[in-house]
Amino acid sequence: MIQDLGATVEFVNDTMVVNSKGIQPLASGVNCGESGLGIRMFTPVAALSSEQITINGKGSLLTRPMNFFDEVLPQVGVQITSNNGKLPLQIQGPLQPQNITVDGSLSSQFLTGLLFAYAAAFPNPSNGRAEDTVTITVKDLKSKPYVDLTLKVMEAFKMNVPENKNYKEFVFHKSQISNHQSQIDYTVEGDWSGAAFLLVAGAIAGEITVKGLDVFSTQADKKILEALQDSGCRLSIQDKQIEVGPAALKAFHFNATDCPDLFPPLVALAAYCEGKTVIEGVRRLAHKESDRGITLQDEFGKMGLEIILQDDLMIINGGKGLKGAHVHSRHDHRIAMACATAGLRTASEVVIDEAEAINKSYPEFYKHIEKLGATVTIA
Repeated sequence: MIQDLGATVEFVNDTMVVNSKGIQPLASGVNCGESGLGIRMFTPVAALSSEQITINGKGSLLTRPMNFFDEVLPQVGVQITSNNGKLPLQIQGPLQPQNITVDGSLSSQFLTGLLFAYAAAFPNPSNGRAEDTVTITVKDLKSKPYVDLTLKVMEAFKMNVPENKNYKEFVFHKSQISNHQSQIDYTVEGDWSGAAFLLVAGAIAGEITVKGLDVFSTQADKKILEALQDSGCRLSIQDKQIEVGPAALKAFHFNATDCPDLFPPLVALAAYCEGKTVIEGVRRLAHKESDRGITLQDEFGKMGLEIILQDDLMIINGGKGLKGAHVHSRHDHRIAMACATAGLRTASEVVIDEAEAINKSYPEFYKHIEKLGATVTIA
């Protein structure tokens, strides 16, 4: 996507070198694949250009709601046409920061894109603004830790970081910071979302040591450590590695409202915990790659796990063991990984249709769980 928007990318060993002179689209269209984060983050950034750009995707992304952009972008000077609130989007900027109010209840990722775009465009003498500040007001913001991560990245890249007023207002002040830094060196944090499956695998199937995670990270999915600790597994958290091992696992209560991507690994963990595990935040699951609440209920049900969905709660009756079964990923990378993780303890094999869905976020996942003794065959 960044190459479509004019950046050049070069890989040198394990380093990616990106050069950019701002948003200069190379084509009239950008395809975000199946990445919800990609389209939510890059649409406001692409709108910094004055050229007409079509933003599209594929698979489940085509059915996910994008009404946010229909409502917000016209308020900041961007023309937009959508397919009744879904893809494709046709936009034409340039985006001009204004005082606006947005809904943060569906995903913090929409706000991340706006924060990046505002930082690049304000102040900009060409938009004729005389004010010293511009404010994004947010109602009912979810996944606040990811907003913290956004602001942390903006600071690392020497962008104009807004003043955070209790996650309700983000105020940009006129800044002397140049948007054209000569060079920024940045090390990408290890991904707690993907690592959560490995950590759960260690708790239910065999000892594991996971390296490369920042235990001081602001990533919301770091909270998997709280669930693991509450479940009673053996857990050792060190500066440079985390060690997890099986034990007598017990049910736990967990609020996943700010980290909904943890639901799939949490279900795999809860399946082997004695008693009723309760996870809050089910409403956050409706607009993922699949409706994950129902998908988890259906696919884990095939393995013999009872999951009850009650308002905003997921109740999991675990500790009775799972059976091998033929399940389907629903083209959802986290469902595929959750089923595979749970399958590490089933007496017979788990067959996952559309198992290649993991390629979206963690292509080496199956190779990694093989190190725990799993036998993985890709048909």
